[in-house]
Amino acid sequence: MATTRVQDIRNVVLLGHGSSGKTSLGEALLFDTGAVSRLGRVEEKNTVSDFDEEEQSRGFSVNNAVLPCQWNGAKLNIIDSPGYMDFVGEVKSAIGAADGGVLLVCAASGVEVGAEVHWGYLDERGLPRLVFVNKMERDNASFANALESLANKFDATFVPISLPIGSASGFEGVVDLIEMQAYLGSGDKPGEIPASFMDAAEEARMEMMEYAAEVDDELMMKYLEGEELTNDELRQALAAGSRRGDFVLVLAGSATQNVGVKALLNAMVAFLPSPAEIERKALSLATEEEVALTADPNGPLVVQVFKTMADPFVGKLSYFRVYSGTLSADCRVYNVNQQEEERIGQLYSVRGKEQKPVESVQAGDIGVVSKLSVTTTNDTLCDRGAPFRVPAVEYPEPLYAVAVFPSTKADLDKLGASLTRLVEEDPTLRVERNNETNETILSGMGESHIQIATRRLANKFGVQVETDLPKIAYRETITRTAQAQGRHKKQTGGRGQFGDVYCRFEPMERGQGFEFASEIFGGAVPRSFIPAVEKGIREISSQGVLAGYPTVDFRCVIYDGSYHTVDSSEIAFKLAAHLAFRNAVPEAGPVLLEPVYRIVVTVPEEFMGDILGDLNTRRAQVQGMEQARGNGIVTAEVPLAEIQRYATDLRSMTQGRGMYTMEFVRYDIVPQHLIDQIKADAQRREERDRERG
Repeated sequence: MATTRVQDIRNVVLLGHGSSGKTSLGEALLFDTGAVSRLGRVEEKNTVSDFDEEEQSRGFSVNNAVLPCQWNGAKLNIIDSPGYMDFVGEVKSAIGAADGGVLLVCAASGVEVGAEVHWGYLDERGLPRLVFVNKMERDNASFANALESLANKFDATFVPISLPIGSASGFEGVVDLIEMQAYLGSGDKPGEIPASFMDAAEEARMEMMEYAAEVDDELMMKYLEGEELTNDELRQALAAGSRRGDFVLVLAGSATQNVGVKALLNAMVAFLPSPAEIERKALSLATEEEVALTADPNGPLVVQVFKTMADPFVGKLSYFRVYSGTLSADCRVYNVNQQEEERIGQLYSVRGKEQKPVESVQAGDIGVVSKLSVTTTNDTLCDRGAPFRVPAVEYPEPLYAVAVFPSTKADLDKLGASLTRLVEEDPTLRVERNNETNETILSGMGESHIQIATRRLANKFGVQVETDLPKIAYRETITRTAQAQGRHKKQTGGRGQFGDVYCRFEPMERGQGFEFASEIFGGAVPRSFIPAVEKGIREISSQGVLAGYPTVDFRCVIYDGSYHTVDSSEIAFKLAAHLAFRNAVPEAGPVLLEPVYRIVVTVPEEFMGDILGDLNTRRAQVQGMEQARGNGIVTAEVPLAEIQRYATDLRSMTQGRGMYTMEFVRYDIVPQHLIDQIKADAQRREERDRERG
């Protein structure tokens, strides 16, 4: 592709709820711009953007796909992002690389929760946007209802610049309200607006003109004096108002029927900003000051990687956006995040999985480089002599976790490195070793997310794993003071073992851990043996008396004891401490503690009753409820044991329209009637772990 002026580049992300038609729209955009000669279909598994095996088998996108194309002298870098909530990390990455968005809304379903989430992400970045009301051919499609849904859900003014001609089975085409011409079917040729739609078109055009006039005082005066604004004046005013956020422009059409798509292409070029119009903030490491980067091909080099993929043939692919300067093939750059130099090899322009070698990528544009050694998603590349760091995209916290076990010894050897590479590809995946449960935990946004991740482990990295529900990291503590003697005496011929301690165990505030103190006076226990007593208590407290979980939040005080000048030793006093613990803690009111999380659940209001009823069955303590634009928001504190699979359950209860966030709050006491069940579960897990080897 020839080098395009920065002013003529548009980086646009396609957003919307799952199945709103983003992939089909991306295909139609490529077809109408001549980038492909055949219009692919999701059902036929031949679209450009859904090239991954998982995407083709499941019928929906799981990765971002970059789809560059040319239209009216402009280069459009279209980024097709996933719609399902499991893959919001991809969405945030795509928005981070874009300068504007197109939000798809189904004409039959209206605004759904995925669209609301994506709108919020656009607001976080302050990006201008267009709305495309898609699927006008569907039964029950209604452009008016879709507009009403937009107005109810979002705090914005929506201004249609095209109108559908008919709907459902009667959908024929669209009216361009700026040109006041009709485009029937997928044809290029404009025609007369059908007489039956003329009144509605004129009324909508007048309303559009009013909003355009409000953008500029001179245009307002002209409009108030009864003069019509010219089409060029309309475009300029609508562009200024749209980019400024005064209003959001709305178009209608059908991606699968390729109707209204060319009007959307025109709108992207006319109403969404180029990289030259957007300043990006970056930290100058030379001055430690925040600076505004302009998309100048001759400026200092600043590049950010927004996506990492493992390609079976090329190796690691790093998708990047150039914010300033020009990145050339076969050069060296400095990674400011890793503080290491990287060698840049061949650069590519990609369209789906197709890779086309290029010599350089200029400011404002998107490209791909292979085989970077240390660079991962969110890293900034620049010249060593002029270091800048672009703010990283912040990803949501994982909601769904599994314990991962290698299937064979060979898989165990490769598991750690493969999980690291997997997380490099997808920053919303987390891997950690839970030292309390001795499990490797893989966390993501939902069941599908984790399933796809484990398949990638097998297909890309050759590592087979089994997954299981993670163990809950229960803890134990005491509720009252108790004291006991621990006396260890052993005589087997020759030198024996003798240690004798009296210890007092006192409860402490939650979260304070463990304290040890000595009240020994007069040498009842020599000072040299006191550390052995503390060590013994620390050791034995890792296996509590109730269910074998670590005992925490208590204070142990040694206040008396005795010793033998010959037989006493550190090991003897350590074992005596074990006995003191085992004797005293059962008398100190031991209780089991469980992790409690705060969750914030957002669902359409009609599901509020079901959600509250379900939370009550999960031992939740509801902290608050509120309504916001047709949604109910519930804040509650719930034991982790009750919400380990809440991501799946919530989607089932709300037809995929519910979402939630969660964060750890504290440990709290487990009700007594549940302890036997927890102990039985722990025993079963131990047996299963022994079988795994």
